[in-house]
Amino acid sequence: MSGLRKLWLTIGWLLVALVVYLSLAPGWLPLDALTDDEAGHRLTYGIAHVLAYGTLMLWFLQLYPVSRRPIIAVCLVGMGGMLEVLQAFTPDRDPDYLDILANGAGVVLGWLLGRTPLANTLGMLERMLVRSIS
Repeated sequence: MSGLRKLWLTIGWLLVALVVYLSLAPGWLPLDALTDDEAGHRLTYGIAHVLAYGTLMLWFLQLYPVSRRPIIAVCLVGMGGMLEVLQAFTPDRDPDYLDILANGAGVVLGWLLGRTPLANTLGMLERMLVRSIS
């Protein structure tokens, strides 16, 4: 996989931007409509954090050598922690250490999924695109 590397990197950084935006955006978010109670809210957002950071980890580990996985993981966990701190300065958000744990769990999940055939997702997509164009 190399022909569409710039596209995959661009999409990956757009996903990072989306996570940053959703972490700091004021006001109502679509996930808020899923539940009214505090426990349901925490669970829903916890799952969202795991999925978001798992997706980012799995995405970027496909674009860099295996030796870079620890760096990617540390950067993602650091980003998640920094966003939680920044939430203390936003009007509608509150930092939560459980979110940091969920982010870390997502990074671990993405890393583990990187040891499965899902680690070749972008390569498979690229081959399918090339075949459909040819």
